[in-house]
Amino acid sequence: MDATGVWAAALRALWEAAGTPTGAVIKRQAAGQVPPLKVSSQSWSDWLGGKNVPADPAIAAWLVAFLRGRARQRTPAFVSESDLWWRQMWGQAREERRGRGGRPPGPHHSAPPVVWEQVRVGVVPRAADCFQDRAVAGRLERAVERDGTVVLTQQDDQESTQEPGRESTQVLAGMGGVGKTQLAAAYARHAWEQGVGVLVWVNAATRDGVVSAYADTAVKLGLPLADREDPDQSAREFLSWAETTTRCWWLVVLDDVRSPSDLRGLWPPAAASAAGGQVVVTTRLRHAALEGADRRMVTVDTFTTGEARSYLRAKLGPRATNAGQVEALAADLGHLPLALAQAAAYILDADITIAAYRERLATHLLRRAMPSGEELPDDHERIVAATWELSIDQADRAEPVGLARPVLQLASVLDPAGIPQTVLGSPPALDYLTGYLPDQPAHTVEQASQVSGEMVDEALRVLHRHSLIDHDRTAAPREIRVHQLVQRATREALAAHPDLGPELFTALADTAADALLAVWPQAERDEFGQILRANTTALTRAAEPALWNPDTGGHHVLFKAATSLGETGQAAAARDAYTTLHATALHHLGPDHPHTLAIRNNLAKGQGETGDAAGAAAASQDLLADQMRVLGPDHPETLTTRSNLASWRGEAGDAAGAAAAFQELLAEFLRVFGPRHPHTLTARNNLAYWRGEAGDAAGAAAALQDLLTDRSRVLGPDHPDTLTARNNLAYWRGEAGDAAGAAAAFQELLADYLRIFGSHHPRTLNTRNNLASWRGRAGDAAGAAAAFQDLLTDRSRVLGPDHPDTLTARNNLAYWRGEAGDAVGAAAAFQELLAEFLRVLGPSHPHTLEIRSNLAYWRMRAGLGLEPGPGGDGLTP
Repeated sequence: MDATGVWAAALRALWEAAGTPTGAVIKRQAAGQVPPLKVSSQSWSDWLGGKNVPADPAIAAWLVAFLRGRARQRTPAFVSESDLWWRQMWGQAREERRGRGGRPPGPHHSAPPVVWEQVRVGVVPRAADCFQDRAVAGRLERAVERDGTVVLTQQDDQESTQEPGRESTQVLAGMGGVGKTQLAAAYARHAWEQGVGVLVWVNAATRDGVVSAYADTAVKLGLPLADREDPDQSAREFLSWAETTTRCWWLVVLDDVRSPSDLRGLWPPAAASAAGGQVVVTTRLRHAALEGADRRMVTVDTFTTGEARSYLRAKLGPRATNAGQVEALAADLGHLPLALAQAAAYILDADITIAAYRERLATHLLRRAMPSGEELPDDHERIVAATWELSIDQADRAEPVGLARPVLQLASVLDPAGIPQTVLGSPPALDYLTGYLPDQPAHTVEQASQVSGEMVDEALRVLHRHSLIDHDRTAAPREIRVHQLVQRATREALAAHPDLGPELFTALADTAADALLAVWPQAERDEFGQILRANTTALTRAAEPALWNPDTGGHHVLFKAATSLGETGQAAAARDAYTTLHATALHHLGPDHPHTLAIRNNLAKGQGETGDAAGAAAASQDLLADQMRVLGPDHPETLTTRSNLASWRGEAGDAAGAAAAFQELLAEFLRVFGPRHPHTLTARNNLAYWRGEAGDAAGAAAALQDLLTDRSRVLGPDHPDTLTARNNLAYWRGEAGDAAGAAAAFQELLADYLRIFGSHHPRTLNTRNNLASWRGRAGDAAGAAAAFQDLLTDRSRVLGPDHPDTLTARNNLAYWRGEAGDAVGAAAAFQELLAEFLRVLGPSHPHTLEIRSNLAYWRMRAGLGLEPGPGGDGLTP
C-alpha cells in the first residue's frame, strides 16, 4: 500500500472512532474556522477513499484534530497515530502525488522505518582525526545487522553468554581517555545515516542537562504538552512519546553520566518502546544503579596493539615506517587513545621523529614516576600529564605567542562537554588574557585590552592542532570540548607552579565566573542558558573554594545559575539548587553572612513556588528573626523578607492576616524609602490586593485608584507597573459591584496593550479574556461568548490547543454560551472540554473537577439530569 492509501486507512479508522460524521458536517465545521478552510464533499470522499490527500497542510492538520476530538468523546479507548506520524505520512503522500515516490513507515525489524523528516537534538561530537574502526565498534555494527537494533553481547574481549536478543540500552564504561564518547558518537552518526527518526545527544553530566535536552526534543517534535517555559513537563512528555510511539525509531545518547541519581525518572523507556528505541550511555562509573535487566554494562578499554599501530600509521604517515618505534611509542603511552593523539600532533607540529619524541617524553615520565605525596597517579593520568606538558609548551610558542596556555587554563575549569566560544571571548576573559601577552606583567591590565576575539580564536585553533581541545566552529554554542584528563593536567600544573600559588587559581576561577555572567542572556529562550548552567556546575566542581570569600560572599554566578532554573520553569530544581547553595554557604561563610541569609530567602521562595506556601511562610518567619538580629529592622533585605512573609501567609489562606501585615509594612516602607520609591509603591499594590482577597473589594479599588495616580506620575503611563495597576483597579472595581465600569476600563486598557505590546503578547490576550468576562457579567452574555470565540481562535494559534490559557478560553466560551441561552450547546462543549482536561491535567486536578461541576450544572439546565451547581468562569486568569 502506498503512502496515500496508508493515510486514508488511518483517516477512515479515526473517522469511524469519531462516529462517522457526514461530509456536510465536516464541510460546515471547516468553514467555521478562522480563517475558513475550504472542504468540499467530493474532496472529503477522495481523501476517505484513498484517491488523494489534502493539498493544504492546514486542512490536513485541522481534519485530524477535529476527528480526534470527537473520537475521544465517542470511542475513548481508540488510540490515534501521533501528530508527527500524520505529518510525515501526509508529506510522503504529497510527494507521491507529485510523482517522486515515498514509502510508508513500518515497524523496525532488520531495517529502520522510513521517516519523512529526521529530528536531531544536541550536537554529536565530530569524528576524531583518523578515527579507528575498533573491535567494540565492529561488535556494535554486527548487532545492528543481525537484530536491527543495538545489541552489545560481548564485554571486554570475551563472548557474552547471554542469548541473542534485543538489548536496547548500552552503558559504555571505562577510564578517561579510552574513547567512550567517540564510540558513542560513531554509532550515533551511523544511526543517522541509516535513517533514525529522532536522535538526541545529551550532555548528561547534570540532571538539568538531561531535562533540558528532553524538553528541547519535545518542543521540536511538537508534542501536545511541550512548553519551553515548563521543561519538567516537556521532559515527561518526551518520555511518554518515546514509550508509546509506534512509527519512529529513536536513539538517545546520554554522554558522561556522573551520578546515577541524575537519571532517576529520566531513563528513556527503550525496553518498552514498540518502535525500536535505543539508549547509549557513556560514563566513568561502575555503579550497580546503572545496571539492570534491560541494560548491559560494556567496558571500553584502551586501543589494542593493532589499533594503536594502525592509528599512528594513519596519523603520522611516512614518520611511522619504523615498526619498532611505532610499537614502542604505543607501549610508552599505554595504548591510550587520548595520549596517542597528543603525541602524534606534537610530532607533526615539531617535525621530529618518533624516536626524538620518545626521548623528550621519557624525561617527563621519569619525573612524574616519583611524585611527592603518598599516592601515585594511575597510569592514564601520569601519561596524559607527561604528553600534556610537551604539547602545551609547544602550543604556547605558536602565534599568538603566550595565549594557548592561559586559554586552556580558562577552559580547564569549565564544562568539558561544551564551552561557548563567546565565554572565552567575553570582556572579562579578554582582560584576563591580556596580562599574558609578552612584555606585560601577568594579571595586571593598565590599558585597554589588547587581546581580541580573533586572537582567542587563533589560540583555540593552535590548541586544536595539538589535540589539547576539540574546536568546532559549526557546533555553536558548544564550540569547545576538552577532555577531563587534559583539564585535570592543566589545573594540576597550575597549582604546582612554584612562583604563583593559589592566588592565580583564584583569579582564574573568578575570571571564568565573570565571563559566564557577561554572556548570560536576560531572558532564556533556548538551550544557551542550560549550557551556561552546565559550565557553572563544572566551574563549581573544579574551583568551589575560589568562588567563596568570607568578605564578599559567593560569586554572583552561583546565584544566577540557581535562579535561572526557576525562571525557566524548573521550580523544584531551583529549590534543590538553593538547598545545596545554603549548605555550601554555611561552610564557607557561616550562618550570619548576608549571602547566607539571601540564599535562605530564595530557598523559602522555592518552597512556596513548589506548592508549600505554609512552609515558605514558616521559613520566612525564621529568616526574619535572624535578619532583624544581624541586619537590623530597616535593612532592605529585612523589609523584603517581611513582605514575602506577608504574601506567603496570604497564599497559605490567611488573606486578612496578609492585609494587616502589609498595612504595618507600608508604614515602614514610607519611613525608610519615602512615598515614591518603587518598593513603597509595590507595598501599596500588595496591600490593595490582599485587602480585596480578604473581602474588601471596594477598599481595594479605592487604594488602587490612588496607586494608579502615583505610579502614572512617578513611572509614566506606559510603564508595565502602571498598566498592572490599571488592570487590578478594573478587576476590583468589578468585584465591588461595577461590572459595566470594569468592562469599560478593560476596553480602554486593551487599546493601550495593543499599542504597546501588540496583539499576541500574553498580557494583551489576558486583557481580552478579562474584558470578555466582565462584558458578560455586565449583562451581555452573547457579546461575551462572541469575544471568547475570537480569543479562543487566537490563543489556539499563538499558544497551542493544550495550553492552560487556551483551555481556559474554551471553558469561558462554553459558560457564556450557556448564559446566552444555549444550555445544550454549553453542556456539549463542557463534555468535550472534560475529555481534554482529563488528558492534559488528569482526573484529580482542581480545574478538571471544576469542569465536571460546570458540566453537571449545564446538563441540569439543559434538562439532561440533576447535578450540583456550576463553577462559573472561575478559570479566568
